[in-house]
Amino acid sequence: MSVLSDKWIRKMSKEHEMISPFEEKQVRGDSISYGLSSFGYDARVSNEFKIFTNVNSEIVDPKNFKPTNFVTKNLDECIIPPNSFVLARTVEKFKIPSDVLVICLGKSTYARCGIIVNVTPLEPGWEGYVTLEFSNTTPLPAKIYANEGVAQFIFLKGNEKPEVTYADRNGKYMGQTGVTLPKV
Repeated sequence: MSVLSDKWIRKMSKEHEMISPFEEKQVRGDSISYGLSSFGYDARVSNEFKIFTNVNSEIVDPKNFKPTNFVTKNLDECIIPPNSFVLARTVEKFKIPSDVLVICLGKSTYARCGIIVNVTPLEPGWEGYVTLEFSNTTPLPAKIYANEGVAQFIFLKGNEKPEVTYADRNGKYMGQTGVTLPKV
């Protein structure tokens, strides 16, 4: 298994729309950086946020998840309550090749502020907008900026194509377009 370079990511994104929209270089300025890096791609978070709320005092149950546990907001800046979390999605849509696995790591800019980004691996054959999970591990409110970089995706090429891809087995999160809540 090898880590794939900027050359491969650029080629796949231009020729096969693996990442769309695609930024060919790191975009910085006044933003938290996003775009192509040496061995990965820094994705942005959209302005659609589902903010966890305890208004209904319900139990969080992944087998019986209630959408009322979240408040949906479209914001340029999202405030995560202390010791809480938010769901969001990437600006970019991904189409993962059938012989590639993608790992996501949070950006250090947020990690150094106590904001942890979690995403399960993007499996071979998966496509859609990535649902991002942000945890605020601090006792203070924390801010996330829409349309700026939040996480780096690392592309790993397998030694061969798997027998069954995510698309082949009709995975439950295939083709998601918005922030997607847990499914069983």
